[in-house]
Amino acid sequence: MTAPLLRLGTRGSKLALVQASLVRDALAAAVPALAAPDAIEIVAVRTTGDAIQDRPLSETGGKGLFVKEIEEALLARRIDAAVHSMKDMPTAQPPGLLISAFLPREDARDVLIAGEVRRIADLRQGAIVGTSALRRRAQLLHRRPDLGIVNLRGNVDTRLAKREAGVVEATLLAMAGLKRLGLGHVGAPVPEDEMLPAVGQGAVCIECRADDARSRAWLAAINHAPTATCVAAEHAMLAVLDGSCRTPIAGHAVLAADGSLHLRGLIVKPDGSEAIATERRGAAGDAEAMGRDVGHELKRRGGPGFLST
Repeated sequence: MTAPLLRLGTRGSKLALVQASLVRDALAAAVPALAAPDAIEIVAVRTTGDAIQDRPLSETGGKGLFVKEIEEALLARRIDAAVHSMKDMPTAQPPGLLISAFLPREDARDVLIAGEVRRIADLRQGAIVGTSALRRRAQLLHRRPDLGIVNLRGNVDTRLAKREAGVVEATLLAMAGLKRLGLGHVGAPVPEDEMLPAVGQGAVCIECRADDARSRAWLAAINHAPTATCVAAEHAMLAVLDGSCRTPIAGHAVLAADGSLHLRGLIVKPDGSEAIATERRGAAGDAEAMGRDVGHELKRRGGPGFLST
């Protein structure tokens, strides 16, 4: 059997494998050397985040738990590139690694899954909502402090099954993941005015070693520059806020056809009692500066301890 030219590492979940397949197909279409069926191998790597199912990730180390083992495999040269959901990524990569490409971003909104109920405002008084994301929990409680929020972990199928079984009355999932799994018809999209997405939500990134010129050249052929620009703004904001899974932070940037960028940022107290939002509009070339500016404003307005109370 011929050895693969490129080994793509990813988590072993159904969604992660679908996303890796999208990267493989994009590379096969854009790079002639990778067009052969056996040129690219997808390697599943079990992560700490996948192993922990009984408690919120915020209690066990926060951001990075879905990428640590994959990055270790990359540094050990067991794989040549890593496919990640961008919202799982810390604001900085380990020495020797870099993000080389993005696929075109999918719909970044969250989806409310609550049977016949289509809006957060229409959930019954005291309804039990399952989510493990502090960002979703805080924004839900800010709008509906009467809701009961319980931890709900697991992959998409598991969470949908738990809601169907009545473990919770409602849950929230990312539209991007549902669409990639062929479940875009499930639930009702939540307007961003009600639930601002996580930084990087809907974006798939590909990470590789900085010294791997061949892989970097191949990945450059599929990089979606508009997505890279938007995520750069969002991550610059997050870096200023020192965001992790322990802090309810949301942010989303949209690039218009005329090259203008619109960035919205939000911080919320974990109990939902207070939310601070701001936004910026500017040129795409100023994406990172805009992100830092939003981050500094939110940090200043929140004051010491806002995100840890």
